[in-house]
Amino acid sequence: MLKTILLGILRWFAGAIIKKYNPEVVGITGSIGKTSTKEAVAGVLASRFRVRANYKNYNNEIGLPLTIIGIEKSPGRSVIGWLVVIIKSFKLLFSKDLNYPEILVLEMGADKPGDIKYLVEIAPCRVGVLTYISHAHTEFFKTIKRIAQEKRIIISHLTADGTAVLNFDNALVMENAGVTKAEKITYGFKEGADLRATDVNILTLPGELLPKGLNFKVTLAGSTVPVFMPGFLSNAIIPAALAGLAVGTIYGINLVEGAEALKKILPLPGHMRPLLGIKKTLIIDDSYNSSPDAVKSALDVFADLTKNEKGRRYAVLGDMLELGTETASAHREIGFKVVEHGIDFLVTVGEASKQTAVAAREAGLSDDSIASFNNSVEAGKFIQEKINEGDQILIKGSQGSRMEKIVKEIMAEPLQAEKLLVRQDSFWLAK
Repeated sequence: MLKTILLGILRWFAGAIIKKYNPEVVGITGSIGKTSTKEAVAGVLASRFRVRANYKNYNNEIGLPLTIIGIEKSPGRSVIGWLVVIIKSFKLLFSKDLNYPEILVLEMGADKPGDIKYLVEIAPCRVGVLTYISHAHTEFFKTIKRIAQEKRIIISHLTADGTAVLNFDNALVMENAGVTKAEKITYGFKEGADLRATDVNILTLPGELLPKGLNFKVTLAGSTVPVFMPGFLSNAIIPAALAGLAVGTIYGINLVEGAEALKKILPLPGHMRPLLGIKKTLIIDDSYNSSPDAVKSALDVFADLTKNEKGRRYAVLGDMLELGTETASAHREIGFKVVEHGIDFLVTVGEASKQTAVAAREAGLSDDSIASFNNSVEAGKFIQEKINEGDQILIKGSQGSRMEKIVKEIMAEPLQAEKLLVRQDSFWLAK
């Protein structure tokens, strides 16, 4: 009851603030890539405009209104905290904030049917970005068709003078492109995309464990510009960067300006972030969240890294959650993928991921190259003892798997965990 009242208050204030200040709204949704895309879009637009994007992962019916109001930290159970939110909302409505953002870049999450509709009713979008449609949260949506129906609202609600920014490489995104009346801009790796990335390579220096970053080229309407993104190593950031450049062009920011802005973006904690590990090892921290397509992408990138001659590759994979009836088959598919990519050692965390281990054995990985654990604490202690100099460790799992605990256990600078890792606030550390 109290939550319903709170949601109603937040919805009213956020909607009223949008109507008063009339900012441009760029809405972003998809099964994967939302947060990285939000950061890239905001980074490009901030080179010329006053921009605000969701704080952390505030992308739901509470977090999105808080972002619109300008609250950086949710009050949680604090009555005083919520009074501050209400007071700030009244100030925004009954006085004029001359520094209110010109553009709001709003990541919009969908855990259940109706979520995107609720959010775009609060903040109707001028630009809608659809990053990817795949199997995520299928426990609540049941079928991929229902997931698509939910996600595509980000573009179907646009008016004719809006713009839909679409991932050309994702068949399900393009199959649903016809639902919008808006102009369309596409991006991707495939020929035919309006903004197309080519010539991708990871910049590494001899003798250094950490890669320097990612190089690629972007072509639009016959013009090509080079892009360098320091600290990144995953191709998965490139669609996000392309989306950022695409949205930039809508607002008059050319590719050269956009590419310069992308240099300033840092890898997000838990998003394929390279970190130095103990014993002179390399950690690829992808512990933020997980889904079948995201794991496959992470394994693809991991396999493409230059392998240290004296090191081994460890894939440390936690449960992928909220997959419903597809849980077993999805985890088994990952097991086969691990072996296909020549991973030397597989560590699984959680009950569902035991199916990953079973499939890896069936595909030929030996028993002495597989270890399964019930939780991330046990796995972290095992890995700490097992790894040696030159090893490379990919760590990935859904939020509930708490894979960041493993990263913290084996990172070279654990005192930097609050800055470098996900879920390091008091709420998560207490769980």
